[in-house]
Amino acid sequence: MSVAYTIAGVLAGLFGGNLQIAMQNPWVISTFALLFVGLAISMFGFFKIGLPSSWQTKLTKSSEEASSKGGFIGVAIMGFLSTLIVGPCVAPPLAGALVYIGQSGNALLGGSALFVLSLGMGVPLLLIGTGAGKYMPRPGGWMDTVSHIFGVVMLAIAIWMLSRILPPTISILLLSALLIVVSIYLGALEPLGTHPKGIQTFLKGIGVILLAYGLILFYGGLKGSGNPLAPLTFANEVQPSSTSAQNTDMTFKIIHSSKELDALIAQNKGKKIMLDFYADWCTSCKELDHVTFKDPSVIQSLKKYVLIRADVTANSAAEQLLTKRFNLFGPPAMIFFDESGTLLKGADLVGFKDAKTFLTHIQTLETK
Repeated sequence: MSVAYTIAGVLAGLFGGNLQIAMQNPWVISTFALLFVGLAISMFGFFKIGLPSSWQTKLTKSSEEASSKGGFIGVAIMGFLSTLIVGPCVAPPLAGALVYIGQSGNALLGGSALFVLSLGMGVPLLLIGTGAGKYMPRPGGWMDTVSHIFGVVMLAIAIWMLSRILPPTISILLLSALLIVVSIYLGALEPLGTHPKGIQTFLKGIGVILLAYGLILFYGGLKGSGNPLAPLTFANEVQPSSTSAQNTDMTFKIIHSSKELDALIAQNKGKKIMLDFYADWCTSCKELDHVTFKDPSVIQSLKKYVLIRADVTANSAAEQLLTKRFNLFGPPAMIFFDESGTLLKGADLVGFKDAKTFLTHIQTLETK
């Protein structure tokens, strides 16, 4: 089972890496989000995902023939084939994991993640084989509860994916709706009764907390808040557009091609330049906007710089050439130029950087 899933994870990581940027298309992201919603509905028991019964019968027969040969090799073959049989039992979480790995484009992550997933499935089977199932809980309602928990997680992942292409306020409203529904499922609005059990009291407490947070998110979303961690902060945030992008006192000049970049560099000779690569679907880019680029110290440190933003959201041919010009895989990344318009080699910042790390980097550039 571990070998079978590891191979699947590596393949998902490799193919996902080649298609990572192309898969950031809004239609692709929406499709994956709908896939997670479908998987969640399956976990709630509305329908089942599995191989056709005729296929399962053939696989079972092949597995039995392999085990009848005896020896470790036969048992190993049986285990490999059983992966395809047991797979439908965890089809929603397995498919969800493959989709996530495909978007990450990391073969090592894919292989290791699916290897650990298979261990999570295989180790209990070893324990059952050792103890003959003596200490395992009997099938019951708890199995449905576990499925429902995975269903909620998958709905949350769908909302997280859509947050790349939806306005922040809409994402918060979707998250609030999910939390409110989950809180009702946990009995937040139902009386405990005369003699409540400990677990009922605990679940109701969790439900009340989720309900309160969900209502706060709902109010914050209606008021225009874009940060689920600070839903009651209603700052007038201006999102990047085709003409300008503002973050408090920071104003970026938006470009989409090398020609536009060269023109701005020529116009601003004698000034330092920071080129920021951004995309609407880039979560770390938005984190930079909402955290690092809102820090007063960062804003002050960039007063001497001309701020240019390469918006590569559309991933057009010109935007791809601009990205390749600096040997970048994708956003976020910050490139620096000196007063003469010369690229500062080795001064790039790739990925999200907090305010402290960013300030340290700027101070290092000042001393050179």
